[in-house]
Parts: sequence; C-alpha cells; structure tokens
Amino acid sequence: MMAGKVWLVGAGPSDPGLLTIKGKAVLEQAEVVVYDQLVGDGILCMIPKSAKKINVGKYAGNHTVVQERINEILLEEALEGKRVVRLKGGDPFLFGRGGEELELLCEHGIPYEIVPGITSAISVPAYAGIPVTHRDFTSSLHIITGHRKKGCKESIDYKSLVALGDTTLVFLMGVAALFDICRGLIDAGMDQATPAAILERGTTAKQRKIIANLATLPEEANNQNIGTPGIIVVGKVCSLSQTFAWAEKRLLGGVRVVVTRPKDKVSSLATKLYDLGAEVVMLSGTYTKPIEDNTQLIEVLDTIQDNKWILFASEVAVDIFFDCLWQQQIDIRSLWNCHFAAVGPTTRKAIEKRGIRVDYMPEKYYGMELAKGIEAMAKPQDKVLVLIPKETDSELANYLSTTKVNMKAVPVYEIVYEDNEQVNIEESDIVTFTSASTVRSFVNTMKDIDFHKVQAVCIGELTAKEAAFYGMKINVAKEATIDSLIESVIEINKREL
Repeated sequence: MMAGKVWLVGAGPSDPGLLTIKGKAVLEQAEVVVYDQLVGDGILCMIPKSAKKINVGKYAGNHTVVQERINEILLEEALEGKRVVRLKGGDPFLFGRGGEELELLCEHGIPYEIVPGITSAISVPAYAGIPVTHRDFTSSLHIITGHRKKGCKESIDYKSLVALGDTTLVFLMGVAALFDICRGLIDAGMDQATPAAILERGTTAKQRKIIANLATLPEEANNQNIGTPGIIVVGKVCSLSQTFAWAEKRLLGGVRVVVTRPKDKVSSLATKLYDLGAEVVMLSGTYTKPIEDNTQLIEVLDTIQDNKWILFASEVAVDIFFDCLWQQQIDIRSLWNCHFAAVGPTTRKAIEKRGIRVDYMPEKYYGMELAKGIEAMAKPQDKVLVLIPKETDSELANYLSTTKVNMKAVPVYEIVYEDNEQVNIEESDIVTFTSASTVRSFVNTMKDIDFHKVQAVCIGELTAKEAAFYGMKINVAKEATIDSLIESVIEINKREL
C-alpha cells in the first residue's frame, strides 16, 4: 500500500473568512481531519461529510490527547494511505508545535506539506482595532509564548523585552499568566502606565477586549471573567483601539447566526449575513440525493408531453428532473406543451437556467400559494405533475390533493439526515430556517439541546409552525424571501442591544 500524505493546515484565528484559499481547498479533499478546539465552528463545518474526524482537544490547560499521541495518529493514518489534514488554530509553525508533528513523519518518510495560516498575534488585535505596528508608536513587534513547556522552569526574560524600548509585545497562550506577565514587565522597569490589552475569543461574535495599562489590566480582566482563548498585547498601539474599532460597529457585529442548509447547496443567506458582520455557522444536518432506480419518475417522463403543468417547490427537484430527462435521452423539445410553475425566485432561476421560461410563480413564495394559483388556472382535463421529496410532507401536494385538480405527485429525491459532531448551539445564537424540512433536520441533528431556548427565525408560517411544535422561540419573516429573513435577524439584534 502506498503511504498517504499529511498537510499541516493553519486554520487562522476562527473567522472562516480568514482561512486561506489553499487551506480550504486541501480541507475539502481530506479523508482524515485531525483538529483541535481552537478551530472555529464555521471552519469545522467545511470538513467533508465523508472524512474521518478526530478531535484531539487542546485548550489551554486541557489537552484531551497528549502531543505524542497526536504525532502517532498522523503517522498511523498516513500509513494507511490516507490524505490527512492536521487542522490547527492560527499558524502551525507559530507556537503550534507543527515542527514536533513533522519529526515522526520525517522518520518514516511520510510526505507532507505546510499550509500557513493567519496568526492570531496579528489578526485578533486587528479585529480589536489595534495595529501591532505603527510608525508613531513602535518600530518592532515581538511575539512571546505565555505557556512554557511542561517541566520547564525557565521564565520569560522580561529585562530583555523592556530593554527593547517602544515596541509591541504580543503574548500568546498567556491568559492564565496575565498577572505574572504584567508584574514581570513592571519589575523589569517598564512604566506601569504602559497601555495593555487582553483580547478574548478574537474574530468571533463573542470577542471581548479590555484596554487598560500594565498596573490595572489583571484586576480588570479578573472582574470581567476574561478566559481562554485569549492574547495579551502590551505597547502604545493599544491606545488606538477605540479610535480604530470597527468589528463591533458592523450591523451584525457580535451576532452569531446558525444557518441550516443542506450541505450540497450554496447559501446566499450565509454570504449576506457574513457581509453584515455576523459570525455565520453553516449547520448542514441533511443532504439530498436522487431516488435510485426511480421507475415512477421514468414512467412519467415517457409521457411527459401529456402534462399541462409541471410544478416545482425546490431547485433540487428541478435539477433532478432535467438530469433524468437527459439520462433517459428524452428531447427537451418534448416539453413544448408543458407549462412550468415555481414556488419562488430561486426555483424559477434553476428552471430558467435550463432554457425554460416559468409561466407562473405566486406573489407569496409558499407551497400553499402556488397550489392555490394552479387550482385557479388549471382546467379539469389538465394533468398536473408535482415533483416532491420522498416521505416528506409537501404543502403543495397536500393542498392540491384536496381539490379537483388532476394532480400526480412523484417523489424525486430523499433527504438524508446527518449527525452533528462539530457545532454547539449557544443560547444567544440565532438559528435561521428556510423551510419546515430544515427545522426537522435541525431537530434530528441537535439531539441533546433544549429547543425551548432556540431563537428561531423562520421564512414563513409553515416553517414557523414546525419550529413551534418543538417549543422554539419564534420570529417570522414578513415575506418569504432571504432579504426579509435577514431583516428579522437585524431586528432581533437591535432589540437585544
């Protein structure tokens, strides 16, 4: 068996937008991902569902798996011929022990690559409005680990740091040693009025900062219960934080939104929320797949020209319908007699990409509204084909079945539920739902949480009804559109400010 390969990938400080293009590309091709707790939820959600996921923990003072064992895991998985990604917070070579993880690989001749990441030493201060260098304040930057190797009694050389003069000092992994660091610098001769900052959970919606000076920072941090992960910045540049503050000024700065969406679908909702400053976590509790050997659909396609109307309530159904048409070698010109109807703009766009103009779309983008529109237009002799998901309630098909419309409902895809291994829902999170099926997906995925604490933003009444069934706190968008859903998120944020 050929040996596999290992990639040491720096995941950056947490914000998924700060993961490098190469890092994302490598991660999406991984067969095994070994990750720690400093990797953001938004990045963990990018791990392929087919990949083996190994959580090795590693918070300050809490190493679930010791470093030596992590090294062995990388070797064992690579020897099985796998594409292994070691996903590490920040940069793998800046106090990330990346060099140690390579040593065992080198001994066994395992090929590897390094994908540098954006270090928290620069990015976290930037998100707090602190430029680590500025010509008017400092001419150098020094990055120091505040966490010493186990058994090492050697202390930080504070006298040498103070002798550097006007500089910026960044201490990583030093939250627990904050008092010792500040006292050490003061005792070594640094002015106790020197500006200093501690930055907690930088680049996330929960980031906090305390700007003080060397003398007062430990007490203020203790009063505010500042914890890990965090970094300490010392130097005159800290005084610029209020002037240069920007992250919290964004419309959705400080808001974490969980977007429920099938993994195989790109989310314009997530993109728009991120652009407004939200921390966005993509929770993919489901994926869709065509029904295999779908004889019912094939039979319908053989006489597709007999249908006056073909109704679509999702873009998934559109893609499967046209793909099957092609696979069965049925000429698209056989649709000349058919009228097409879409539940909303996204579905309409999917149809029109196939070169077909949509004949009807309701003003309100609900399955019920589509059904009512067709009921009013269809003649008794008109055959109406509705393409639906398997074993899932269809508002469109259910309503039409109670009317005189000559309707045939054909399942074309099934929804597969996945277990959630990465995302933890916090009480302050806002969770968006774009359909009743995304609610069911969320419930199936998040099995061990109290749904009464979930702040749900729903795209319509049917979706809200499903969320209410599980006791969630309900907010309904004024219109069944992505933009209206976002407006609801913004309103919730304003109420809670």
